Amino acid sequence: MPSLKIFEKLTSRIVVNIAKQTLTLTLPNKQGNSDSHEFIISTAKNGIGSQEGSGCTPLGKHFIAEKIGGNTPINSVFVGRVPTGEIYDEQLGKEYPNRDWILSRILWLSGCEEGRNKGENDQGCCDTYQRYIYIHGTPDTEPMGTPLSHGCVRMRNDELVWLFDQVEEGTPVEIVAG
Repeated sequence: MPSLKIFEKLTSRIVVNIAKQTLTLTLPNKQGNSDSHEFIISTAKNGIGSQEGSGCTPLGKHFIAEKIGGNTPINSVFVGRVPTGEIYDEQLGKEYPNRDWILSRILWLSGCEEGRNKGENDQGCCDTYQRYIYIHGTPDTEPMGTPLSHGCVRMRNDELVWLFDQVEEGTPVEIVAG
């Protein structure tokens, strides 16, 4: 498991800014500099927080613990991190209006900061990984730039597929308030 040292070396990294509702991927380039790519996203409707059951997006230093769905078609539906075989479209959305759609790819996050986003604190479980906090795709009809998720970071499917191909397990992810 990566430690906080992953935030010290020059590597690909992701920063999620909750106030701006953006995700920025910084990639080192061949010239020894870096290139940045920014995406409009959607974080938790319930705001910032790390406690299990809060429906909030956790702050702090994380890393990509698992990449799931690399061989599935875009708009593939996942339940419990397993593709169902369904491909999301408007009709499927109408058939299941209350589902929290997890589409295309999953970047499953794990926290690095004990008692903040890893393990437990005096209020109970605050573990990002155990809370199943992901960066994942969502229906294109869902608005971006507005906090509407149940704690995860939602992205447009085509942007998520591109991001998925740029990062590796272990890539640092920092979630900041603003």
